[in-house]
Amino acid sequence: MNAPHDPHAPFVHDLSPAQLRALQENSARLNQLPAHFHDTLSDGTAGPEMAIIPAGVYTQGNPETKREFGELTPRHVNIEQAFAIGRFCITADEFERYAAATRHHWPDHLVRTEARQPVTNVNREEAMAYLAWLSAESGHRYRLPTEAEWEYAARAGSATRYCFGDDLGCSEANTGSFQIVGRSVQGWRRFLPFCAPMNQAVDVGLYPANIWGLHDMHGNVWEFTSDLWQGQADPNSPGKVGKWFVTKGGSWFESAWQSRSCARKPRWFDELDVNLGFRAVREVETPQ
Repeated sequence: MNAPHDPHAPFVHDLSPAQLRALQENSARLNQLPAHFHDTLSDGTAGPEMAIIPAGVYTQGNPETKREFGELTPRHVNIEQAFAIGRFCITADEFERYAAATRHHWPDHLVRTEARQPVTNVNREEAMAYLAWLSAESGHRYRLPTEAEWEYAARAGSATRYCFGDDLGCSEANTGSFQIVGRSVQGWRRFLPFCAPMNQAVDVGLYPANIWGLHDMHGNVWEFTSDLWQGQADPNSPGKVGKWFVTKGGSWFESAWQSRSCARKPRWFDELDVNLGFRAVREVETPQ
């Protein structure tokens, strides 16, 4: 981690939206990729749609005095290397291609999503198996994001609770409840909710993207990261039974408050849930 005055790493919170987009475009050109792209798989079909995330410094964690369970105190984090991350969570259709190719077994009792909905009821080991298959199919290394990478990409330069500001409305994310502020409603309409929660995961990409082109970083489904919950051992050590991992993003089941950029939740290493999915990172190597 470096201080934000590092001349080689821009402090993204000081940049305007136009500068943040230019930073992404410049990083994409440096890596000889479009800002948004997909790899071609061995059968000639397209892999998940990815977005280049430029290197930079940001403030990770919750700057507010009151913090929820497990939330990190603010610290400057230097993302030293550009990477690509999925513009959407991995969808049911995308995972089904892997399942068909590898004869992945779905237990009959599990609720399964369909088509463009994010794939759920997949545990961390199965998510990593999908990413290993995707790496072999594309010739590039895919993996889960670290927590620092995930939050940096979700914030996209924002220092507010959400990438859209300090409040989140139903036109911006799929969460279980919203706090509507600054609106006055008269007459009979005051008895009706402004938003009706969906009560399920919806198709990816229905809500606005952040400045770097990422959708659903707030709400819809929680997303796995590669980081163990604090106080755990090295994830590469033997015997992973009993390990908890950090998930980010909130979901359709929880309130908007749980979908803040800084919010985090521990999930069991082999946990399955209808509100838990994952997003892919694709590593990029800057041409020499």
